[in-house]
Amino acid sequence: MAVSPIIICVLSLIGYGSSHPSPPPPRGCSVDVEPPYRVLCDLEAVWGVVLEAVACSGGLTSLVLAVLLIVKLRIISDPARRSGLGPLLLLLGTLLGLFTISLAFLVGKTQVLCVVRRAFWGPLFALCFSSLLVQGVRLRRLVAGKTSPSGSTLAALGLALALVQGIISAEWVLLTVVREGHPACEYPPLDFALTCSYTLGLLLIAMGLSLGVVLCGGDLAGDGGDGSEDDREGESEKRRWKCNAIWVFLSSLASALLWVAWLGFYLYGSQTLRVKGSRDRAGGGKKDLKVLDEPALAVALVIQGWILLLFHAIPESHLCLRNPPQSNTDDFFDTSNTSSAPHFGDELPAHTHQPFQENQAFSMEERSATLRSGPYHSNHGTARPGIAFRGHVYQPTEMALVMNGGTMPTAPINYTGRRLW
Repeated sequence: MAVSPIIICVLSLIGYGSSHPSPPPPRGCSVDVEPPYRVLCDLEAVWGVVLEAVACSGGLTSLVLAVLLIVKLRIISDPARRSGLGPLLLLLGTLLGLFTISLAFLVGKTQVLCVVRRAFWGPLFALCFSSLLVQGVRLRRLVAGKTSPSGSTLAALGLALALVQGIISAEWVLLTVVREGHPACEYPPLDFALTCSYTLGLLLIAMGLSLGVVLCGGDLAGDGGDGSEDDREGESEKRRWKCNAIWVFLSSLASALLWVAWLGFYLYGSQTLRVKGSRDRAGGGKKDLKVLDEPALAVALVIQGWILLLFHAIPESHLCLRNPPQSNTDDFFDTSNTSSAPHFGDELPAHTHQPFQENQAFSMEERSATLRSGPYHSNHGTARPGIAFRGHVYQPTEMALVMNGGTMPTAPINYTGRRLW
């Protein structure tokens, strides 16, 4: 891979300092690569190369998704959907760091690498699970019909929750390495697991909160049984937010199952392998069984990152970027799609069918009467031209009869149909 030489060089600079002659490199690695970092290029032990490829692809996916959300930020105008971008971007940045630090658990142990592992393991997981927790808080308010805090406020809340785990990890490293002078790579597995207890608590709270939104989120918004259009739109919005809560719950549940698995192996399974390896070396056997502590942690990091990507980051990004459903009701106050006012001089379009059947006999009688009558005469002896009547059936008033000398006025000869005045 193209990323492998860069990663190997960076890790070589961190752990530089080995003076004794190194054994011959395995197939796929050059002589310049230090022995602790040959697992990243060893083609004989393919699991290291495969895990490195999966970690690099996960980090690249997180980076592309974060850039896409930042570019599409302006097109998201809905405040409810926009509020979820802050915790989502925080999670994607954390996943990028999670995939990166997994490579530090693949290589050999050095003083600097062990400090990095112990210092960043807990805070990175705390950032991931605090992002899930604040998403649960946001969805609970939205399902209840309330306004959600802004994305920056939720991201700041997630950082504040993860800061507690950062303080715990820093205190642990300072007390054991700096104050007591123990090697950074020598620590009991139980201490490492107990240090992450706060992180596990964040995960359980996020899972319980999202489950509460899924199961009883419909009861939080109150009664709305009048069946109006507003209530139907509210129910549709509520179902959409509950769909987001389902993805949060699935990612939390999968993460909890993963933590149970790796903690069980790290505390009990790896201890059994360590005892068996020490017995083989004490008996003079040539077979040296490798302790699988660090590779197990690297696998847990990569799997955890992909769980959060597949079950939360990608679905949440899709739900944020998709177009909102259009309302079926007409908004009479919406002036975005206004049509020009009709001009009174324009003619109406011809109807495809007439609303009633015209009496042809009456029309012919009117036309013949008009030919015989000619111009109208008033009582004063002055002739007036015929009035252009625009109706199919004209019903004159008493004043019109008096003005026309008692003659029933009719439509003109050139009258062809109904027109506007």
